[in-house]
Amino acid sequence: MKYILVNFVFITFFLSYTGYLKEIDKGYGIGDYATDFSLPDINGKKVSLADYKDAKGFLVIFTCNTCPYAIAYEDRIIDLDKKYKTKGVPVIAINPNDPNLQPSDGVEYMKKRAMQKGFTFPYLVDIGQEIFPQYGATKTPHVYLLEKNKLGNVVRYIGTIDDNYSNASAVKTKYVENAVDAMLKGEEISITTTRAIGCSIKSR
Repeated sequence: MKYILVNFVFITFFLSYTGYLKEIDKGYGIGDYATDFSLPDINGKKVSLADYKDAKGFLVIFTCNTCPYAIAYEDRIIDLDKKYKTKGVPVIAINPNDPNLQPSDGVEYMKKRAMQKGFTFPYLVDIGQEIFPQYGATKTPHVYLLEKNKLGNVVRYIGTIDDNYSNASAVKTKYVENAVDAMLKGEEISITTTRAIGCSIKSR
């Protein structure tokens, strides 16, 4: 009887613990505080959220050079940065892909792409692929809107940029813009999560 009881307790603990790990693996949810990072940009300079002293928030976007979805959204990501950086919400782009699995997502290719497109935002390398799992990012692109307050950076929106990746002129709902506009006005964000549309992140 004692043996059965011990086994029951162990199994219960194991299931609870593995369930906890699965919960961690999901990454951030709405209302969670995002841990800051320090990642190199395409020139090797370390960038962190703490560098932006006057920021009201951030658009942390996991993207890359090679995914057709990411490429389709590049101009819109540039437009988001131009529109909101002056309002205190800059874009921070992070390439989460393992260059050993996707060589065209290596730093030199990132440099070329940033120059070709005229990126107006930092393009960071997720060294060791440690940051995207913390966020729970699964696609490129995958957007996280953070609002900066006295306690840190709280997650306000997670998902896709809008409702039409293939045709910017046919977009009906601009999820990210609506979320940022509401946040800056101090209003409730009506849609806080959407399904990210893109390529799976290349990870070992």
